[in-house]
Amino acid sequence: MLGAAIGDALGAPVAGLSLDGIREAYGLAGLTELAAAHGRRGTVTASTQLTLFTVDGLIRAHVRRDTGGWHPPTDVHRAYLRWAATQHDWGPDERRKDNGWLAQEEWLYARRGPDRACMTGFADETLGTLEQPKNPTARDAAATVRSAPFGLLVGWEPALVLQLAVECATQSHGHPTAFLSAGALAVIVHGLTRGESLDAAIRRALGLLGARAQHQPVTDALRRAVSAAAQGEPSPKVVESLSPGDGRDAEDALAVAVYCALVAEDVPHGLRLAVNHGGDSTATGALCGALLGALHGETALPAAWLADLEGRSTMLELSDDFALEMTQGPALHGPSVSAPGWLARYPRG
Repeated sequence: MLGAAIGDALGAPVAGLSLDGIREAYGLAGLTELAAAHGRRGTVTASTQLTLFTVDGLIRAHVRRDTGGWHPPTDVHRAYLRWAATQHDWGPDERRKDNGWLAQEEWLYARRGPDRACMTGFADETLGTLEQPKNPTARDAAATVRSAPFGLLVGWEPALVLQLAVECATQSHGHPTAFLSAGALAVIVHGLTRGESLDAAIRRALGLLGARAQHQPVTDALRRAVSAAAQGEPSPKVVESLSPGDGRDAEDALAVAVYCALVAEDVPHGLRLAVNHGGDSTATGALCGALLGALHGETALPAAWLADLEGRSTMLELSDDFALEMTQGPALHGPSVSAPGWLARYPRG
């Protein structure tokens, strides 16, 4: 989560700028450090907000499993509805104890460029599905960016991780390239979290995607990224070649992120490469950050950037809670045991 958030924050100031515009604003090397966006350095966008609510939904799904109500897409969808409320409410409603602790975090109520498909997809309580997806023409990267946490389900089989990410992506983005890109990211992060190399994780994703209808744009984009990484010096020119047009389609953003992660000398190098182009810099920065964070771990992230990152304490707390639920869930809730404090943080309702 921290890697994705840093990439999001790094890309936010240059969102919507061309490469020439970035260089005009920040010099020939482009953007190399966190810069002000939304009023200060280190602020994140709606992409990071939604990623946090993905984690919240996954924890709630596991907590609610005790009741026999095991359907993770429903719990993740409820979490996304709680995020949607932050985009039009003034602040937390302390009367809603069933919202849990994350929805009480005031900083999450800042409106930070929410994606249109996310806002319309979560405008009502209807659950989008593969059979009846929300926004069937939406193919931008917003659903992909929020899908990295599915890869943290290390005890799951990769095919199930893919399926869950795809199902949850259709709740706002119904175009196959969007929801399959979300699934691809989740599978790659899953492989990295389980100790695979980035190359091996990409190959696994390609294999699983190949069995899906309409996979070609996503698998082709991944193969282009792998091929580009094997040729010549990394450069913004190569990055822009991977994201033709306006560079905002999900498969193009994923290709840029994968390429930058493959050629990265270290985390800062990879993230700088991922945001200095004319495409969706917040998405590519966040996606690359998710990959590099899963690959190298928290200690490889730039300390100075972490220090300025908005919401860092919330992310650390949520990460700890996720790990605790995944490893100690039966000791926190179950037929014979109940930790009231935990169920107040993550209500079953």
